[in-house]
Amino acid sequence: MNLDTDAPVVATVGVLETAALLRELTAGLITVTDFDDALAALVRITRDAVAGVSWCGFTALRAGQPASAAASDPRLAGLDDLRHGPDSPAMDAIRRREMVLSEDLGRERRWPDWTSRAVDLGVHGVISAPLDVDDHVIGAINLYADARDALTTQHQLTAMLLAEHAGLLLAAVRDRARQLEVAGERDASLLHEGVVGQAIGVIMTQRGCPAAEALEVLRSAASSLDIPLREVAERLVRTVSRDRDN
Repeated sequence: MNLDTDAPVVATVGVLETAALLRELTAGLITVTDFDDALAALVRITRDAVAGVSWCGFTALRAGQPASAAASDPRLAGLDDLRHGPDSPAMDAIRRREMVLSEDLGRERRWPDWTSRAVDLGVHGVISAPLDVDDHVIGAINLYADARDALTTQHQLTAMLLAEHAGLLLAAVRDRARQLEVAGERDASLLHEGVVGQAIGVIMTQRGCPAAEALEVLRSAASSLDIPLREVAERLVRTVSRDRDN
């Protein structure tokens, strides 16, 4: 009996390839705090990791309006940017909340202007998969092929898993950015707040450093001593005051 083992082998390779892609994305985005930097890493890693995909792009909407876009190749950036026109596979995927596939753009009739530009750039196949980042940002990840009929069922599965995972990673990036913004606002208020501000001034004078660095010195001392920041500031100010009195 002849058994065709090619399909199971290809499927296994595809699963391993997708798992490796998701691991690499997690490692690449886990500490990123800038959304645009995260998108740039996302499209670069995806392009390099998925066989048969020549380019990768990302299309984002914020509060329903065109926002960030990213492309692994700057030549193709206009294909992902909705400011060049909303009639595109990415926008269809976002509107319909389902994956959009065109295996051969030479036969495609859904987005005539976009398709003409894509084919001129050497794009002959596309998959757009929608994803949710948070309550304000949604988007689509776009996989492009430079050959007709190159995008397979495995590519569709990869795109679906990629969109789900990327949505979680990008949500975490936005959370970290918000936390940094809040921390920055809190730091700004601390610089002018009573005894903490005085202590920061003392450290700036002693070390000849900027306020932000002085605040970090104060925080490091509080962490090392395992006491509140304000108490460290009070001790420093009292010590300096005693030294002056003497």
